[in-house]
Amino acid sequence: MPTKDEVFEKIQSSLVDALGVEEEEVQPEATLVGDLGAESIDFLDIAFRLEKAFNIKIPQGELFPEDILTDPQYVQDGKVTEAGLAELRKRMPFANLDNFTKNPVVQDLVNLMSVADLCRFVEGKLGVTE
Repeated sequence: MPTKDEVFEKIQSSLVDALGVEEEEVQPEATLVGDLGAESIDFLDIAFRLEKAFNIKIPQGELFPEDILTDPQYVQDGKVTEAGLAELRKRMPFANLDNFTKNPVVQDLVNLMSVADLCRFVEGKLGVTE
C-alpha cells in the first residue's frame, strides 16, 4: 500500500501529464480549475490516469457527482440546497466544502476541488491511513 507521500507524487505526475502544468504548480492547496486550468473534459482524463496509476476503478460520478447539481431536489435558483449540501458531503467526504457552503452557487463547486481533495479521494479508495 502506498504512503500519503507516494499518493501525492503519483497524483502530481498524473496532473502534470493531463494538464500540461509544471510539477511545482501541483501543490496540495492548488485548485484543479482555478490554479491548474483544468476544464470539464480534463476530469475524464484525470480519472483515467488515476485509475491506471493506482490500479483502481472510478465509476462515473464518484469523483464528481454531477447528478446532484442537476437534481431539482438539491438545487434551487442556481444554488445547492441544504439537502444538496448534505448529499454532497455524503458522496464527497474527501472534499473540503467549507468555503462552498458559504455561497453554494452550482457553477462554483467544480472550482473548489483541490489537489489535496484528489489525494484524500485516492487514499480513501486505497485505504491509506498513514
